[in-house]
Amino acid sequence: MSVERLRGGTKKGVYRLGLADGTSGIAYVWHPDEDFWPDAPVDPDSPFQHTTGLELFRQAHDRLSAVGVRAPRVLLREAGGPLGDVAVVEDVRGGTLEELTARDPQRAEGVLAKLGTAVRDMHAHTADPKPHEPLEKLERLEDVVLRQALTNLTASADRVDRLDAVRDRLADRLRTRHADVAPRSRFGLVHGELGPDHVLVDAERDEPVLIDIEGAVFFDVEWEHAFLELRFGPHYRHFANPDLDPARLRLYRLATYLSLVAGPLRLLDGDFPHRAGMLDIVEQNVGRTLAQLGSR
Repeated sequence: MSVERLRGGTKKGVYRLGLADGTSGIAYVWHPDEDFWPDAPVDPDSPFQHTTGLELFRQAHDRLSAVGVRAPRVLLREAGGPLGDVAVVEDVRGGTLEELTARDPQRAEGVLAKLGTAVRDMHAHTADPKPHEPLEKLERLEDVVLRQALTNLTASADRVDRLDAVRDRLADRLRTRHADVAPRSRFGLVHGELGPDHVLVDAERDEPVLIDIEGAVFFDVEWEHAFLELRFGPHYRHFANPDLDPARLRLYRLATYLSLVAGPLRLLDGDFPHRAGMLDIVEQNVGRTLAQLGSR
């Protein structure tokens, strides 16, 4: 048997297991030693918690399976073992959608179209808020997003001079956009961090397979769309939805950009090894944040 650590993942270890019969599987390992994120204060009312762990993985896998959206098939789950919590899943060998798009754009178009259908199926699967589940509390989600965005603004402006120079204007922009958002009572199933690097490709069927699913939750679908348009760029047309709430989307765009400044900066306070990539994410999203001052 062979064990190969795979790159990626900031909250869990990901390993390819090669077996004597020539088959392979992927092991997810949740253990403090595999988590690069420094400790942070916990807001019990926030949906933006440290979404990691075997139980969240199980819940997310069940939710996605219920709407026919594919994640790697689970072969084994074990909680509380000597290595921590472990899940072994199928090894989807087609690489990521990000890699396929760079290598074979024409073939990637078919996978993107299927992914667009999967995302629409997820978002159409709605639920009422359930007060016994912190991620789905009766508190208006846009209120929680505003509170977290202001926290991220403070953390980012304290460390980035360009944001510090306009922190009051950004805070006002967040509050103005929040005031434009009307209440909502039903939410769609979202992945939470759906970029082309979090989609594997089944090479035999050219099917998308979602990974890093622990953050899947019922939430405003505009939150997902703010991330989708950022990460998929010109390919966002596969996900575009004319029924989105423009006011909610404006608020969530700015909140997303601030989270992608504050989050990577916090990660870099620890010993995360791939620092250049995180610094690039910070720089890109500082620019996106500042550009929001030029729009309503």
